[in-house]
Amino acid sequence: MAYALQQLINGISLGMIYGLIAVGYTMVYGIIGMINFAHGDIFMVGAFVALISIVMLVSGGIMDGPAAILIVLLVSMCVTALYGWTVERVAYRPLRGSFRLAPLISAIGMSIVLQNYVQVAQGARVKPIEPLLPGGVEVLRADSFIVQFSYMQMLIIAVTLGVLAVFTWLVTRTPLGRAMRACEQDRKMASLLGIDTDRTISLTFVIGAALAAVAGTMYLLRYGVIDFYIGFLAGVKAFTAAVLGGIGSLPGAVLGGLLIGLIETFWSAYFSVQYKDVAAFSILVLVLIFMPTGLLGRAEVEKV
Repeated sequence: MAYALQQLINGISLGMIYGLIAVGYTMVYGIIGMINFAHGDIFMVGAFVALISIVMLVSGGIMDGPAAILIVLLVSMCVTALYGWTVERVAYRPLRGSFRLAPLISAIGMSIVLQNYVQVAQGARVKPIEPLLPGGVEVLRADSFIVQFSYMQMLIIAVTLGVLAVFTWLVTRTPLGRAMRACEQDRKMASLLGIDTDRTISLTFVIGAALAAVAGTMYLLRYGVIDFYIGFLAGVKAFTAAVLGGIGSLPGAVLGGLLIGLIETFWSAYFSVQYKDVAAFSILVLVLIFMPTGLLGRAEVEKV
């Protein structure tokens, strides 16, 4: 029981990270109907920006601890948002009226460019950091096994829930959110009604990149090591989470991320860690066989 509780805590914290990345996928798909395959590498860029910010703050002796984490988070979100805006302007906007495969190929090319850019700029070796928020709370003790809820896991869950709450308010209560929902329903009609669709789509990429930066920062602080290739696998898993929850559904993206995180964690704990990815993708296949639109997805209505 104690071991299962520890894995539950670990799975939720990992699933929150996947959920944040998956929200970026589902936002872009909901508005322009395309999958941004460079989004995983935006997550990787956010992690590297956070790493550089941490090194500058700590080595410069400016500050340490929670205040440094807050500054690192803000810097990572701002810088990575610029990368998201650039991806939209370079890889998507010029090809928006082209055939559907063109933006997809362009996004894959942008993913390769970002990977190689970071590899050349930062090197191919893994980059470790010391824990900024060590320690935790003892939840349960069973014989010699201690269930611990670390401060970093608390921070990941709290930051993720806070960011998702702000994002939900933005989508449901603000003029930008109404414009995003209008573009999702019918982009051409939204343009005819006076909505600047280009601006709305660009801001959607910016917000998605900022969410990926939060996920990248939390990943770096939780696991303490990154390299230029982490965006590929994390991006594939987050895309899987978005499809599992229902592509186009924001709550579904978060639910899918939590499920992928829990499946990975429990499979690694009780079975073979080498097959944790196989387990996650097998669950996705089974769900899509019986629920083709995902857990919370809705069937598309064909307009005639």
